Amino acid sequence: MADLDLEKKGTALLIADFYDEMMRSLPHAVDRKVVDKTQALQKAARDAGILVCYSATVFRPGYLEISDRNKTFSQRKQSGQPAVSDPTRLIHSSVRPTHGEVVVGKHRVNALFGTDLDMVLRSNQIETLVILGYATSGVVLSTVRYAADLDYRLYVVEDCCSDQDPEVHDFLTQRIFPRQADVVVSEDVIRAFG
Repeated sequence: MADLDLEKKGTALLIADFYDEMMRSLPHAVDRKVVDKTQALQKAARDAGILVCYSATVFRPGYLEISDRNKTFSQRKQSGQPAVSDPTRLIHSSVRPTHGEVVVGKHRVNALFGTDLDMVLRSNQIETLVILGYATSGVVLSTVRYAADLDYRLYVVEDCCSDQDPEVHDFLTQRIFPRQADVVVSEDVIRAFG
């Protein structure tokens, strides 16, 4: 257990790409009770008056935002699957946003790139960002690296993140994230919010 010094007024919680489908089926998420821990953290943040934000990757019909050169998303464009344009449709039903919470639809891996999330955070004098979600090697990694360059104070909630590859998750949370963020567990953040 660690004592975190979080100034509530200047802190936001980002629930990033917390997809219904992945969190219900991914063994790394199910076995570690990531949904339950995230629900508890979300409730603590709301009770403390912390700004709660969400991100999900969405596209217009026809995937107009995806270049054929984009290795990450071009296969989705070619898949023939219909595009989802409403980010709230993708967020896990157990942690859906409530009225007034910030939801950003993004077109790239990073939750800050090409969205208005940074503007909303700065407009609300947010200097500290608590990040969790799926995938540790995707949105969490990309957003942490970018947010660090924007000079946010960063906390990654390790037990509320999940990845297809648990070894990659462990490597990132133990070796890479500590260079730019404090890696914490949900219990400590909940206590700090209280």
